[in-house]
Amino acid sequence: MEQLRKKHGQKIRYGVVGIFNTVLDFTLLFIFVALGIERIPANYMSTGVSMVFSFYGNRRFAFKHTGDQKRKQFVLFVIVTVIGMWVIQPVVIWIVSTAIDPYLMNKSVELFIAKLTATGASLVWNYMLYSRLVFKKKHPKAEGK
Repeated sequence: MEQLRKKHGQKIRYGVVGIFNTVLDFTLLFIFVALGIERIPANYMSTGVSMVFSFYGNRRFAFKHTGDQKRKQFVLFVIVTVIGMWVIQPVVIWIVSTAIDPYLMNKSVELFIAKLTATGASLVWNYMLYSRLVFKKKHPKAEGK
């Protein structure tokens, strides 16, 4: 178990932040839709709020960054996250909703399935770029080079 934690700890922590962030995002999305806001603008609103939580949760907990690159990381984080949440998610929501609409009578179930699929797509996108670009660990230069 300890080896698993050491080898995949960052991914596990990212998953924990992701679970909390997803609950926040879904809750806000369904509240906004219940208030009469269309699903795509509601998605922009819910993901916008959850993006702020996500930055701090990922920076401090998942990727354990505490350095002085906060502004640069935030800008990169926003760019990556905006593409994931405001480009990839709406496209996936539209594709999935359109594909399953003829088979489901319940629009809430349809939205839930579409949003869940879109969240999975952006989750992969975000992790790949957060770990390789936004919160990339600096490796000390090898001595003698």
